[in-house]
Amino acid sequence: MSQHATRQNKLQQKLKENQLHGFLVTQNVDIFYLTGSMQTGYLFIPVEGEAVFYVRRSVQRAQEESSCIVKALGSFRNFGETLKNDFPQVFESKNEPIVATEFDVLPIQIFNRLQSIMPDVKWKDGSVFIREIRMIKSPDEILKIKFAASAVNQALETALGKLKAGMTEVEWMSEIEYSLRLQGHVGLMRMRGFNQELVTGMVAAGISAAKPTYFDGPAGGEGLSPASPQGSGKNIIDKNVPILVDLGCCIDGYVIDQTRTVVIGELSEELVKAYQTSEQILKSTEALLKPGTICEDLYINALELADEVGLKEHFMGYGTDQVKFLGHGIGMEIDEYPVLAKGFKYELEPGMVIAVEPKFTFPENGVVGIEDTYLITEDGFEKLSITRDGIIRISESI
Repeated sequence: MSQHATRQNKLQQKLKENQLHGFLVTQNVDIFYLTGSMQTGYLFIPVEGEAVFYVRRSVQRAQEESSCIVKALGSFRNFGETLKNDFPQVFESKNEPIVATEFDVLPIQIFNRLQSIMPDVKWKDGSVFIREIRMIKSPDEILKIKFAASAVNQALETALGKLKAGMTEVEWMSEIEYSLRLQGHVGLMRMRGFNQELVTGMVAAGISAAKPTYFDGPAGGEGLSPASPQGSGKNIIDKNVPILVDLGCCIDGYVIDQTRTVVIGELSEELVKAYQTSEQILKSTEALLKPGTICEDLYINALELADEVGLKEHFMGYGTDQVKFLGHGIGMEIDEYPVLAKGFKYELEPGMVIAVEPKFTFPENGVVGIEDTYLITEDGFEKLSITRDGIIRISESI
C-alpha cells in the first residue's frame, strides 16, 4: 500500500469514528499530502472505497503524479451530479449525506457554491482530522525535514563568512537565500494561517527585529515596506547589536525552522543574560520532550522559567504584541499541529515534529533567542537542527 493510500485510510477511520460519509479535500497542501499531486481540484474520499481526484488543471500533471484515480473536473455546476454518479453509496442513500471539509482554509465563496450544487448535503468541519493525521510524520517525511535542516546549516555557515557591518539585512539575507535555492529550497514557506505569509524567514538586526508586525510570531522584522511589513529590510547591520537569524527552508514540500543569534562584536550584559535564559528554557523543554507530555505544559513551564529571572514581560514578544506559545508543529506547513500553548491538550507522540523557539524581545535593543526543531521518539527526542548553538560572534574587524 502506498503512503498516500495509508493516509487516506487513516482519514477514512476518522470518518467512521465520527459517523461521516465522506471528506471533500480542497486545500492544495492537503491534496498533495493525500495524493502526491498539487494540481488544482477536489479530492473526494468516501468513508469506504476508493478516492477520486477531480482536477481542474492540469489533468495531465495530476495523472502523472497522483497515486489515486484522477478525473477531469469539467463544469463546476455539474460537480454535484458527478459525485452522485460516482459515489451513489454516499449521495443516494436513504440517510442525509454528511460530508466533512476544511472549514479553516476553505473560502466562504467556494463553500457557498458547494452548498448550491449539493443542497442535500450536510457539511461538517473536518479540519482537525487532517491536521491530526499530519501531526505524525513517516520516516520518509522525517528524512526530508532532515535534508532541509542540513541545507539551512550549510547556507548559514557559508553566509557567516560574508557578514560584515554596514550590510543591509536584505543584502545578507540574500546571501543565505542564494545558497538555499541552490540546494533545492522552493523559495517559500507554506502557512495554513489566514493572511499569514512567509518566504524564508528573516535576518533582522537590532531594534528592527523588535518592531511589531502582523506576523504571528515573537519577532516579525521591519520588512521592505508597509506592503511587506515583515522579515528583512533595508536596515543597516551595525556592530554590537543582536542579529536574529530565523531561517526556514522548504525542500520537496517539507520545511525546517530554526533561529540563531549572531553579533558582530559583543552583546550587552542584559542581552547575554536573556539569551542564556533562552537556552535554559530550551534545555528544560528538552527534558520534557517525550511521549505523554502535554503540549500546554511545555509553554507553562517556559513561562514560569522566564518569570523566575524577571523576563516574563519580554518573553515571546513585548507588551500587547506578545505571542502566547512556545513552539509549533512543522511539516509541509510551518504552523502545523501540535501547538505548544495553553489549551492544547495533545500528548506528545512518537513521530511528531515540533519547533521550540524561546525568544526575548527588547523594544530598544532587539530580539535574542534560539529555535530548534525536534522529532519525538519512542523514548524521548531527536534534535533535527544541526547548526551550532550559542551566540555566534563575528570579529569586529570583519
